[in-house]
Amino acid sequence: MKFDTGSLKFDDKELIPAIAQDAETGDVLMMAWMNAKAVERTLSTKRVTYWSRSRQAFWVKGETSGHVQELVEFCFDCDRDCLLVKVRQTGPACHTNRRSCFYTSVQDGDEVEIMAPMI
Repeated sequence: MKFDTGSLKFDDKELIPAIAQDAETGDVLMMAWMNAKAVERTLSTKRVTYWSRSRQAFWVKGETSGHVQELVEFCFDCDRDCLLVKVRQTGPACHTNRRSCFYTSVQDGDEVEIMAPMI
């Protein structure tokens, strides 16, 4: 069956959450938003493209930083309202220069930084 972005369930702002996961290690790297055009661009270029809500513009991961996400596999959940992009990540995924945006953990009621910046 041919994939159609119209089969995805976007929110009232025409966005869908996209979780980036390292295709090799399985590490969850980040979460961002895509619209239908970002999905199409990601699939056609194999460079993960998000929609920046703050800038109201497309954001090709790594375009300015060099920390590129190359698409390995594109998946969606059973409800078609959340995406999982399995990627080959170059450099840190987080703007804080950490491997993952999920670098803070709650342990015994305290916030604990569990990952230092790479750079």
